[in-house]
Amino acid sequence: MQRMGRRAAWKLPSITADGLKIFACITMFIQSIGIAVIEKGIINLDNYTQAELSQAMADDSSLMVAAGTGSVMQLIGGLSVPIFAYLLVEGFRHTSDFRKYMLSMFIFALVSEIPYDLANSQKLVDWSSQNSLVTMCICLLMVYFLDLFKEKKGIAITLLRGTIVLCAVIWVTVLMAAYGLCMVLLTAVFYLFYSRNVLKTVLGMAASLLYVTGPLSFYGIWFYNEQRKDRLPKYVYYVFYPAHLLVLGVISCYLQAP
Repeated sequence: MQRMGRRAAWKLPSITADGLKIFACITMFIQSIGIAVIEKGIINLDNYTQAELSQAMADDSSLMVAAGTGSVMQLIGGLSVPIFAYLLVEGFRHTSDFRKYMLSMFIFALVSEIPYDLANSQKLVDWSSQNSLVTMCICLLMVYFLDLFKEKKGIAITLLRGTIVLCAVIWVTVLMAAYGLCMVLLTAVFYLFYSRNVLKTVLGMAASLLYVTGPLSFYGIWFYNEQRKDRLPKYVYYVFYPAHLLVLGVISCYLQAP
């Protein structure tokens, strides 16, 4: 007697570049809500010392819940960092015009700075930290210079590559750019070990531990199918970054208003 149906075949996940971008944007958005709305707006974290905050949470359970929620949202946001680093390297490897790619990143880094400052400090201008697109610009330049020596081998070239990565680390540290050290290390790993999947994954997961939850993102990276046909125009993702920061920054300022 024939079976009436077939057992569904088990298939490995297949994730497109568009899927990775959407996932990274959603997790980053959650992180931004946790920082701008909950920590900076509702809790008004900058008005407390660590001791004062601990006492305030002990006295007010709702404040403790808000602080815990904000922390969880930041952990969720850590999932976006490896994805952005990976997509940056993919973008570099597949772009037909590096100058245009770099210029687009640089322009949106400039456009994003005021919304970033507004969301993170409720000020229009704040030099205490810079937005994550600044970090990505530095990483993109790092990859460009690493690529100049991709066909070279030897101890001197290895030292030169290390120096290029170190320069990027220094720049993100001096500028206090968001995602800084973690983004630089991940981008370097993804580029330098691009075709060595196991080593790339092990080193990448180790570097992403700077954001605790980062290693979980390698599930999506591992099953990336290299399909780059986007359902949304690429500039939608660029615009999303300053736009969501601007909206959340305005909300944060409203929540802090007396």
